This record gives sequence, C-alpha cells and structure tokens, in this order.
Amino acid sequence: MSKTPENKPKKPGSPTVLNRKARFNFFIEDSIEAGLALVGSEVKSLRLGQGNLDEAFARVRDGEVFLYNMHIGPYEQANQTQHDPRRTRKLLLHRREIERFLGRALAKGFTLVPLKLYWKRGQAKVELAIAKGKREFDKRDAIKKRDSERDTRRETSRRDRR
Repeated sequence: MSKTPENKPKKPGSPTVLNRKARFNFFIEDSIEAGLALVGSEVKSLRLGQGNLDEAFARVRDGEVFLYNMHIGPYEQANQTQHDPRRTRKLLLHRREIERFLGRALAKGFTLVPLKLYWKRGQAKVELAIAKGKREFDKRDAIKKRDSERDTRRETSRRDRR
C-alpha cells in the first residue's frame, strides 16, 4: 500500500488530490475541513483520481462558500448525465465556520485556497486555507531554502555511507 504525506496507510480506491502549487504561491494562515457537494459522475471520477486543484479558489457568496475552477475529469461510463468539468461546486460548512472564515478571508490580500481533496468515511472533503499571496522575492527565498536543505541532506547521507 502507498503512503500519504501524513504517513498513514492509504486505502486503494481513495486517492488524494493535492494542490502542490498552493504552498509555494501562498503563505498559509489557517485551514479548515469542508464537505463538497458533488454529482454522481464527479464522485466516480474522483475515485479514479481524475481531479485537479491547481487553479482552484473559493469565494463566499450570499453567505455560502463555493469552489471555482476545480477540474474533475469526465467519467467515461456516464452517458447523457455527464458533468461539466469546471462547474462551480458548493462547499459544505456550518454557519459559524463560514462567519469565522468570512471575516478573515475578506481582509485585504487574503484568499481562500483549497490545499487538498480527500475521502473521509466515504465522503469527499476539501482542506480549505486562508492564504496570502507571496511576492516574487518570497518565492526566491523559498527556492534557496529548499536547495540548501537538499544540499545538507545530500552531504549528511554521503557522510553516513563512509
């Protein structure tokens, strides 16, 4: 069995969709788990791992939270009941969670970004984060830090081999 980033055994048939660009492009302030309202063919496609969160974002509209620009590939066995791959999907949160998140998300420079989509007790869940965009120099600093950590790991592993 493969392992997820949290080192928990992952069940076959329950893939996790990660937004790998989110942590590079944003400073993550806080996150929350939200349910996801899906149609049948979307559930089947996500079970096959055909989801993409790279360009997705969330907004609060009329007191409800919606996920935009998330791509879920078409399910081949669905006939006329095929879903729109980039349709707007409703996120399921309690009213107090929306109010708490709304105040912080509407602050200048903050946005709601999905970090990952996973399955929990048979239901699709999205980890939604309040994030602030990084500037170019912040990204360069992150690259330098990552490269230096990689070099130190490489050197320590060489020393351990001797």
